[in-house]
Amino acid sequence: MNKRENLLSLLRREGYSYVPCEFQLSPPMINRYKEKTRSELHYMEYFDMPWRYVSDSFPFIPKEYVRTFGKYYDFDISRNCTVDVWGVYRGQGSDKTSHLFRTVHPLSRIESMEELLSYPFPKVDESRLDMIAGEAASIKKSGLATVGSVQCTIWETAWYLRGMSELLMDMVDEDEKAVYLLNKITEIAIERVKITAKAGVDILYLGDDVGTQRGLLMSEDMYTGWLKPLLKKVIDAARNINPDIIIIYHTCGYVKELIPHLIDAGIDVLNPVQPETMEFEEIHAAYGDKLSFCGTIGIQTTMAFGKVVDVREAVHKNLRIAGAKGGLLCSPAHVLEPDVPWENVLAYSEACKSFDVKKGFK
Repeated sequence: MNKRENLLSLLRREGYSYVPCEFQLSPPMINRYKEKTRSELHYMEYFDMPWRYVSDSFPFIPKEYVRTFGKYYDFDISRNCTVDVWGVYRGQGSDKTSHLFRTVHPLSRIESMEELLSYPFPKVDESRLDMIAGEAASIKKSGLATVGSVQCTIWETAWYLRGMSELLMDMVDEDEKAVYLLNKITEIAIERVKITAKAGVDILYLGDDVGTQRGLLMSEDMYTGWLKPLLKKVIDAARNINPDIIIIYHTCGYVKELIPHLIDAGIDVLNPVQPETMEFEEIHAAYGDKLSFCGTIGIQTTMAFGKVVDVREAVHKNLRIAGAKGGLLCSPAHVLEPDVPWENVLAYSEACKSFDVKKGFK
């Protein structure tokens, strides 16, 4: 099997020939990678990762479009910041080595539906379909799997716009602003995943963080009442075009009570099963017959503070839990930050290479 076939078979729990390697590096870690390897290759190619991402269906943001958001802030957004296609401001946080930023929410101060209705929501560029389809075909031709990402699918985009406290209060009050905002973002997400599915990608990567380190970000009833039906609409829209598309869903933190609802909504793979909050062996025992997983190696624990042998043992242990049929793309649970020793990045890669699929489960 080539890398694409091996990965798709693994995610479908149909067996696999070798263990794929997958992780993401923060900008400072990309610089460290370049210093350590002296390679001109992208790190995904250098570490022989099995997939590549296609472009988004949102166009690049013209400067004149960015200016339309100025009235939503009480400071100058024209310098020293990033404003995304939604109008969300992100400035450098206090920790300049992190991939995390200070976020300012353009809809946090609105008080009326009229203000919300007049907001310049982004439009999907359907003319990009041919370009994205060409990228997907080229990636597949090279023997790699194709991934389309529409992460921050609904909830995260909504609270980035409105502010988390404001949006939660709107939901508790059943305010029409929350209804409109969440449905509007869902409509846009549906248009995005339709283009991704039409382009022929193998995997659709969705996600919204709905867990914290200690529990759910909202009650199970609030999740099932507000967000679950919207997520299902997005997944159904992609599956109506490509029934075979694999849906990976990312949510950090503790989400144990929501897993049955995520399965019901149509996800195939749960990422990252954060080990600081949930035990992979327990989650796999409960849902491994109907759900695959991506992640499980802690970035707050094993990757950052473990020894090389700890990284290797964690990877091999979780692969053995998943078993010979697969169902686990064993990888770090989130972006690798500068507190992760480079030796542990190499240890993770070597752990994947050294696991003997033919003998490792005996």
